[in-house]
Amino acid sequence: MSSQATTSNIAMNQDASLPNPKKWLTIGAIGLLISLVGLISSPIGAYSYLVSVLFVSSIAIGMLFLVLIHHIFDAGWSTVVRRQAENFLSVVPYLGFLFIPLFLMTMKDNGLIWIWMDDTASLHGHGTVGEDVLYLKKTWWLNETFFWIRAIICFGSWAFFARALRKHSFSQDSDGKAEHTFACRKLAAGGLVVVALTWSCAAFDWIMGLEYHWFSTMFGVWFFANAMRAALAVLVLTCTYLVAKGPLKGIFNNKHLHDLTTLSFAFCVFWAYISFSQYFLIWNGNIPEETFWFNYREEGIYFYIGMFLVFGHFLFPFLFLLQFKLKTAHASARFICCWILFMQLFDLYYNILPSLKDSHGEPYQMFSSPLNFVWFISGIVGVVGILLWAYWTSFNKVKIIPIRDPRITESLNHSH
Repeated sequence: MSSQATTSNIAMNQDASLPNPKKWLTIGAIGLLISLVGLISSPIGAYSYLVSVLFVSSIAIGMLFLVLIHHIFDAGWSTVVRRQAENFLSVVPYLGFLFIPLFLMTMKDNGLIWIWMDDTASLHGHGTVGEDVLYLKKTWWLNETFFWIRAIICFGSWAFFARALRKHSFSQDSDGKAEHTFACRKLAAGGLVVVALTWSCAAFDWIMGLEYHWFSTMFGVWFFANAMRAALAVLVLTCTYLVAKGPLKGIFNNKHLHDLTTLSFAFCVFWAYISFSQYFLIWNGNIPEETFWFNYREEGIYFYIGMFLVFGHFLFPFLFLLQFKLKTAHASARFICCWILFMQLFDLYYNILPSLKDSHGEPYQMFSSPLNFVWFISGIVGVVGILLWAYWTSFNKVKIIPIRDPRITESLNHSH
């Protein structure tokens, strides 16, 4: 790659052929408005909105993990792709705002989403929440005030680290000072611990808390694995798109792509290991307070979704990413990344939607009404629109790569 080509590509941040952030903001706003109608009008709309928010949150926090890991290892090869992950971090401050409708709905109707918030809620023939001994033993954690304080801590800590990392990276483009690199390394040392703990807390509160009787010490790690898979998929899609459009052409090479898809393969195996281990330990223990969660998901449509996850979220990507040619060809890499994101939605659906029970105490069937499908799709369109609006807005303001990072030359020459 010639120095002229590099300079030309770096200068192509703003290009008429690239998406307009305002269009994505419009799409996101329309999707969210429709989704909010569903949130207000029905419990399934509220659950669909929760799935949507957690989907985009997993992408954003996965990007945060990738940037933190890059700095803690002082990685050289990933310097070129780090800037795109930093651009996605611009959405992190908005995640808390996306969560506000859920907060307002729970204030209006306690127990609409997290049943333990309503002491008078029926447990389908087993009394009420307020009379439930398992709930009474967990009230030190499961109380509304502490729940929302934890949510504020989660969003606040993520926004802090995202902002600090972006500020140092972008400032280094201007002054070239090595102190920004050292500062990011220090931030990463503490950030990995804080983000890991808060992300696990989010998994326990927002998903496991939907059925507070159930518990799994591995659930936070499962949530982490999914976040990494989603973030890597989006990063591959973004970089290959920018190569096709021109800005990263001659900068992002096949070795960078190979390394990203290899990481995707690693987290595919890791997700499968965590998911199987969680299932195996609960099945082997055979404790009613744990097994009921899987029993609900082995009935009706959820059984087929579970089987689809086994083959679609693990076996198919595993066999696909074993092949070197498929990992390093842009078209096949984009295909498998789109597939992984699609399966990520199914995984969240599988973990969240069965927690909503009908009048008979059975898991609610998501697609029992066409309107339910509208709430689900509009929520995804809305939050993805906000994610891409934030990304392209940041993209147009900064350099395409960290041009004065101490390891940028090593990354540009990364070929073996």
